[in-house]
Amino acid sequence: MTYHPKSDFLNVMIERGFLADCTDYQGLDDALINGVVPGYIGFDATAKSLHVGSLIQIMTLRWLQKTGHQPITLMGGGTTKVGDPSFRADERPLLTPAQIDENIAGIKQVFAAYIDYDSAAPNRALMLNNAEWLDDLNYLEFLRDIGRHFSVNRMLSFESVKSRLDREQSLSFLEFNYMILQAYDFLELNRRYGCLVQFGGSDQWGNIVNGIDLTRRVIDRQIFGLTTPLLTTSDGKKMGKSADGAIWLNGDMLAPYAFWQFWRNTTDADVGRFLKLYTEMPVAECERLGALGGSEINEAKKILANEVTALLHGPEAAAAAEATAREVFEKGGMGDDLPTLELTPAELAEGISIVQLIVRTGLAKSGKEAKRLITDNGARLDDAPLTDAGLMLDAGALASPIKLSAGKKRHALVKLAE
Repeated sequence: MTYHPKSDFLNVMIERGFLADCTDYQGLDDALINGVVPGYIGFDATAKSLHVGSLIQIMTLRWLQKTGHQPITLMGGGTTKVGDPSFRADERPLLTPAQIDENIAGIKQVFAAYIDYDSAAPNRALMLNNAEWLDDLNYLEFLRDIGRHFSVNRMLSFESVKSRLDREQSLSFLEFNYMILQAYDFLELNRRYGCLVQFGGSDQWGNIVNGIDLTRRVIDRQIFGLTTPLLTTSDGKKMGKSADGAIWLNGDMLAPYAFWQFWRNTTDADVGRFLKLYTEMPVAECERLGALGGSEINEAKKILANEVTALLHGPEAAAAAEATAREVFEKGGMGDDLPTLELTPAELAEGISIVQLIVRTGLAKSGKEAKRLITDNGARLDDAPLTDAGLMLDAGALASPIKLSAGKKRHALVKLAE
C-alpha cells in the first residue's frame, strides 16, 4: 500500500489492516477531509444474528463514526427475498417476509453495542431497510430505467457469477438479479441520504463497482467503494465458524462466556492481527502483545477476549467470563457463567442418558458424535474421565450441579431447575 492518506478514517483502515481495496483512494480521502461522509454496509437477514465473520464490517462502521463520519446500516429486507449468490455453490433457501422481519429484529440488537444511533450529532448513525424502496418497484419501469444500464456480458464476467457457472452449478434468474438490486441500493442511498461510500468484504467488489457505475450513469455523481479482506484464521479456517458451529454475536444465541472462550482460543499467530481489527487498543500495543511468545501470549489472548467481549456484551460480561474461565481452568471448579442446562424433576423421572445430556448442553451435535466423544476419551464428568456411554442419571445424581466437558476447553453445567 503506497498511498498515504490525510484523513483519519483511511489512516485507521490502513494501519489496522481493514483495507483490501478502494475504487479511488485520492477521491475518497478528499471527501473525508472536506466534510461528514455517509457510508453504508448492507446486511441481509438470512439468520436471527450475525456471526463474527461480520464483525470486521461492524468495526469498519464504528471507526467511520469515531473519525467523525456517518455510518448507515442497511438491513436487507428486500434483497434477502432474492439472496446473494456470491461465491455460493447453491441457491439460498427462500425466507418468508415474517421470517425476514424476525431476523432483522434479532440482527438490530447487535449494532447498538457498536454504533451510536441516538445522539444529535451530525454523524448520528442511520438504520435503514431496503424494503422501503425495493418492495414497491414497478417491474417494467425498473427494467426500462435501471436494467438498461447493465450488460449481461459484464455481469457474467464477475468472479462471483463466473465461478458458479464454471462449476456448472445452476444460477437462477432470481439470484442473477441480486447484483442489480444491490447496485440500486447504492443509487437510492445516494439520492436520499447523500451516501458516498459502500463498504463490504472483498467478495463484494463487483457488486460495489456496479452501484458506482449505475449512480454515475443515472445521476452523474461520484461515489466510492472500499473493501475489507475476507478473513481466515492462520490455520485456514473461515472467520466466524468453529468446530461447534457459527460464533453468533447475539447473546441469546451464544452465551458471552462461549464468545469470550472463542477469542481466548485464538491461535498464537492471529493475536496481533485480531487485536488491531477487533479492539480499539493502540496499534503499537496490539503489535507488542502479538509478538509475545511462550506463556505470555496466553495473557495477550485473555486481553483480546476481554476487549472484544466488552465491546459487544459489556465490561461486566467480559469480567464474568474471565472469572469463569479462571475457575474452570486454573482451579478446576465450576464457574457461574458456564453454559447451563436446567432439568425439571419430571424430565428426570425415568432417568436421562449421559449421551442425551452431552447433546442437550451443546457439547455434541448428535448422539453419534457424543458416543464417539466418550469412546475417544474426550468426555469428562466433574473432571473425571467418562467411559460409560450407557450411563443414566436421575434427580438424585443432580442433587448438586454436575460439570460436563468435551476436551480441555469446552464445558457445560447440568443442574436441577429451581
